[in-house]
Amino acid sequence: MELPIYLQIVEDIKDKIKSAALKPGDAIPSENALCETYKVSRMTVRKGLAILISEGYITSIPGKGSFVNEPDSEKYTLYYNEMSNLINSIDQTKLIEVNIVLPTAKLINSLNLSSNRKIILVKRLFYSNGEKVAFDQKYLIYYKGMPVVEKEIKYGTFPDMVSKYTSLFAIKKELTISAELPDEEVAKHLSLYNTIPLLVVEQKLFNTQNKPIGLGITYFRGDYCKLSASSSFSNSG
Repeated sequence: MELPIYLQIVEDIKDKIKSAALKPGDAIPSENALCETYKVSRMTVRKGLAILISEGYITSIPGKGSFVNEPDSEKYTLYYNEMSNLINSIDQTKLIEVNIVLPTAKLINSLNLSSNRKIILVKRLFYSNGEKVAFDQKYLIYYKGMPVVEKEIKYGTFPDMVSKYTSLFAIKKELTISAELPDEEVAKHLSLYNTIPLLVVEQKLFNTQNKPIGLGITYFRGDYCKLSASSSFSNSG
């Protein structure tokens, strides 16, 4: 099926950028020139340029025109699923604790809570081929009447846990990754008797008002978890 004209304009300009026919800083042909080249209206041309702007290929400067952007070589897309990574997949979970509790000082600060605002605390163990590979803690802001379904909590990823109350399309996610030695609780749950380093992934979820709605911390054994990220300007959008 043939692409609409405005998308043909988008793809043609992308091809020129990817082939270096148009380099960073180069001017894109004017709207009048594009109208003439593609035999289309100015509105159609502007629709195509708007897509290129939104995808980061070009920048429009009022009164001067549109110019090819410099690609962001420091930007990567990290693929993260707490139940699966490059080394193993979680094939069993054990629910250790589900409680409605008051937040600690750290959670009050991290989730912008009042000291009397209740949260749901979830603790789980993750297994792969019979081995304990991760200790998982989740903190969800509790709302009155909010059901706590242990079956869903036991097997769900963090976004899954809140998807019953908030559309996944409305959730903003932030990840923080660090290497840490286990504290006493984590070492006990993972049966660690030496100083095996942990890969610690902290997830924070936000609603459409950019307010925190939950915090998750997963402590992976360093020898059982490997993450990957990719960077390709051609995959923008």
